[in-house]
Amino acid sequence: MSSSGGSEQPVTLNVGGQRFSTLPSTLRRVPDSRLARMLDGAADSDLKPLGGGQFFVDRDGGLFALVLDYLRAGGQLCLPVGFRDYERLRREAEFYGLPALAELLAPEGALRPRPELLELRFMLQEGRGFFRLFCSNSGTLEAFAARLSLFVSEQPPQAGGMPWGAAHRPLVPMPLQRPSHHDLIFQCGTELSPTGDQFGARYVSIKPDERKLINGTNVLGLIIDILLKEGFHLMSGVQDAFIPEGQRGRPEAIRDY
Repeated sequence: MSSSGGSEQPVTLNVGGQRFSTLPSTLRRVPDSRLARMLDGAADSDLKPLGGGQFFVDRDGGLFALVLDYLRAGGQLCLPVGFRDYERLRREAEFYGLPALAELLAPEGALRPRPELLELRFMLQEGRGFFRLFCSNSGTLEAFAARLSLFVSEQPPQAGGMPWGAAHRPLVPMPLQRPSHHDLIFQCGTELSPTGDQFGARYVSIKPDERKLINGTNVLGLIIDILLKEGFHLMSGVQDAFIPEGQRGRPEAIRDY
């Protein structure tokens, strides 16, 4: 299609019933593409000229909108949040003769989400819980650590020979243990002295839950519930809602990011 007076005339494409208007130079961004050849008058049974700068393409119009965005942006594409039709869009890229876009959408391509693996190691013993979280995405672990608060209640001095109740013990915040950017360690439960007398307790709180939990089983249940709500899928490990005392576990969860 030629232009007159040095100015381009827009073309209109009816793709699967959806109409798109753009400039010939946009469709020619990839010179060897099927769209560029269409404008040059190449015979193509799937891209039919209707006359007057109009064409009919018997393909998915919603996916073509993304293809057109890719061409307009000069080879860049931002996919909508929650997009999942990577294989279908890849087929469309191959249909239109856009190998660079098809490569971006390949299983190992830059536009594909990366699996994010999170491993939770734990041990439950007599109500106490020992936890270690490892995540392949350090940003996810940083966000989780920002929501996690640890407290310890120490046995204050006895007044008049009477011990203080647990409700009267002050809770002191404790720092998280971060061996690396990819893992963190914490624990909860009652701590005992060598003689068996109670002298302190460790609590765990994870926002948005406001509770301060001391029982390891409850903390484990809360962590798994939070991970499932945030898009992780349990791969292995925990099979039952209740974990017997003294059991060790290493459930793994995965999601795309």
